[in-house]
Amino acid sequence: MIRVELALLVRRPRTWISLGILVALPLTAAIFLAVTKIAPQPGDPTAPALFSQVLSNGTLFAAAALAVDLIPLLPLCVLVVAGDSIAGEANSGTLRYLLTRPISRSRLLSAKLVAIVAYVLAAVITVALSGYLAGVILFKSSGSVTTISGGEPLTPSQTALRIVFTVLYVGISMLGVAAFALLLSSIVENPLGAALGGFAILVASTTLDALDAAGAAQPYLPTHYWLKFVDLFRNPILWRDIERGLLLQAVYVGVMLGAAWAYFTSKDIKS
Repeated sequence: MIRVELALLVRRPRTWISLGILVALPLTAAIFLAVTKIAPQPGDPTAPALFSQVLSNGTLFAAAALAVDLIPLLPLCVLVVAGDSIAGEANSGTLRYLLTRPISRSRLLSAKLVAIVAYVLAAVITVALSGYLAGVILFKSSGSVTTISGGEPLTPSQTALRIVFTVLYVGISMLGVAAFALLLSSIVENPLGAALGGFAILVASTTLDALDAAGAAQPYLPTHYWLKFVDLFRNPILWRDIERGLLLQAVYVGVMLGAAWAYFTSKDIKS
């Protein structure tokens, strides 16, 4: 079953189109930055993370590309794929047929989840790898990297390791999005409704995160710690917000997947 779902993921044009869009946006930003040489000021809250450091070392564009896509393009692509997982089958009338075969609902849900995780990993790795290639081609790549805190420069091996951590951190953050979309997909029978429902939650979270009056609720918002991977590029690393972000996403993933399993395994399937 898992092999079937992975094969469907690979064969669908939507998968490749979304990956192409995810690569195109950071690449366009990199071209403008390389041509104009106009970098944002360090600490500018309106600029993508690490953009001010990219001109001095292009390898950092692997992480900067993820920051460009992170709000809202990457989560939107994840919502579309995850939202279609169960609701798409129900909408096309194939869900009931699938469950007439000797396949348990738990097994079907697990196969869908594996395909979603595979897409999330493919999307994050593709963006980071294309960002790295664009960075080393368009910008100079010196041996060491100046940290955003101005401390001791990072060696190439340290930079590479922190970029790997960034990929993992962003991937785990997107799993929280995927788990919520999977829950909605198991409830509704329209994949667009599941994707839009998830997108509405993300828009609300992003809006509240920028509102001072919502300060008490901000540490619990799903998007609050998404960009905290920038702390990986300080020396020493500031782990507090990164650890909180990972813990928050673990809670969201656990709760949402548990709710999706409980609802889907007891749902009356009519389509």
